[in-house]
Amino acid sequence: METAVLPNRRKVIDLKGDTFRSLSLMAANKGTNLKRLIEGLLDRVAEDYDDSKAYTWLVENRPDGQVFLNEEEKKDFENWLGV
Repeated sequence: METAVLPNRRKVIDLKGDTFRSLSLMAANKGTNLKRLIEGLLDRVAEDYDDSKAYTWLVENRPDGQVFLNEEEKKDFENWLGV
């Protein structure tokens, strides 16, 4: 099975003042900047995420997701993903 490599994406997020301050202090303690700290934290969360649990929930609660896409729908979806 071939694995698609998705390009990096940009996202603007809003942080609460206390969250911003705490994360900034964490970054300074680690000798990095806030952006790199947040990216690293999110990368670790994503690596630890077990998507089979989400898939199991979807199969049980949203069975309409088991319908296969036709070729046009598949191309549209892949274009949307940027693959």
